[in-house]
Amino acid sequence: MPYAVLQLLHLLSAIVWVGGMVFAHFFLRPAAQALEPPQRLRLMRDVLRRFLAAVLLAVGVLLASGGWMIGLAAQAAGASGGRFAMPPGWTVMATLGLAMAAIFGHIRFALYPRLARAVEAADWPAGGQAMARIRTWVGVNLGLGLAAVAAVRLL
Repeated sequence: MPYAVLQLLHLLSAIVWVGGMVFAHFFLRPAAQALEPPQRLRLMRDVLRRFLAAVLLAVGVLLASGGWMIGLAAQAAGASGGRFAMPPGWTVMATLGLAMAAIFGHIRFALYPRLARAVEAADWPAGGQAMARIRTWVGVNLGLGLAAVAAVRLL
């Protein structure tokens, strides 16, 4: 696969993930605060179900395309008789990306099921607690995502 296509897939996946977090954190959540807890938590459960499915795909594409691009760069360096040294921005981006993927896994496979179960049981306090934890970790991941973007552009 051409390197430019891998870069495009990588960038589009990052836009879906980071852009979705910006939308959810700064626009959807504040607007949803006007709703009563049952409506708000049902809305957030339904939106997150769709968003987390898209992000699961995006994370897979990001990890695969990132690893593939690093491999191609290393291969090119070796083919020219040189030695591959990953640029600092790539190293920071890869490290932050792996941390973000782990946090995403926690949100998707631990916290979101708690939210979904609470909504199904109409346990609004438990749903609110799960949503608060999701919001916290989305905020952390958003910060890491912005730092990764800055690192790859500035380092």
